[in-house]
Amino acid sequence: MKIFRVLKPGLFTTVQDLGRYGYLKYGVPISGAMDTFSLVAANRLVANNSSDACLEVTLIGPELKALKQTQIAITGGFISPKINGQDVPMWQTLEVQEGDVVSSGIMENGCRAYLSIRGGIDTPMVLGSRSTYVRGGFGGINGRQLRTGDLIEGFCAPLIKFGYSVPRELVPQFAGKFTVNVIFGPQADMFTEKGVSTFLSNPYRVTLEADRMGYRLEGEPIKHGDKADIVSDALLPGAVQIPKNGQPIIIMRDAQTTGGYPKIAIATTPDVSSLGKAKPNDVIEFSKITTGQARNKLFEYHKLLNSLGKMLLKNQS
Repeated sequence: MKIFRVLKPGLFTTVQDLGRYGYLKYGVPISGAMDTFSLVAANRLVANNSSDACLEVTLIGPELKALKQTQIAITGGFISPKINGQDVPMWQTLEVQEGDVVSSGIMENGCRAYLSIRGGIDTPMVLGSRSTYVRGGFGGINGRQLRTGDLIEGFCAPLIKFGYSVPRELVPQFAGKFTVNVIFGPQADMFTEKGVSTFLSNPYRVTLEADRMGYRLEGEPIKHGDKADIVSDALLPGAVQIPKNGQPIIIMRDAQTTGGYPKIAIATTPDVSSLGKAKPNDVIEFSKITTGQARNKLFEYHKLLNSLGKMLLKNQS
């Protein structure tokens, strides 16, 4: 069922869900939403399943023409959304009529926004997910970002009777500075004591080399011990690699599955999701926690995601 026609695609807009799991051993990245919380919130605001596919918008939003009546929600970084040129709020259910034009501008804070459609976006399932992996050319709409003229299809679902909004206290703030909780990585012993201290006590800035694959950072160089390379081994989102130049690289959702730089630390899952909001020139600081604390943070994060639908405020549509 055709829901929208793409009038303008935005800078880098793709279809994403919660990701593609179970295929790392074949070299297939997890992919999925960079900012998991915002995707889940967008889905719950239109009474979708948390795992349904949405549009992930990067920095500059698309312009879409509605081909039928539906309901949408827009979450994530503030992107000045409009319907027929009129400002509409984020983080709540929105009504869209046939012929309406949904548009957005340059993101004022954050890096990514999510647009959900009642019933979810319908693209072919590839290895258990609809997520787009552009480097591999599969998932989403023909394995690529949106283009002008694309048709966005969705599943048939009745409109919900009530609109919803996310409580203000749950809406993430986008301040341009991130504290990332980490546990030491499998090659932490390859760094000098001073190198570890440098990593934990200095801010690092996101460079222009930042995308869904990973973020290169710049700041005080982190010193290795005897060598700066390893035999390539497994990589997962959240791994913090330190190449020979001493500048960290944070692995994100579309990362390759192996790498040959030593990993000084691993970021917690909630903080990897938070980093989906980070854009070039944002500042990141690392904070060491214990494995037990990391498990507790993961438990609380999944508890929040699973209960989010019950925490929404009901508004008469």
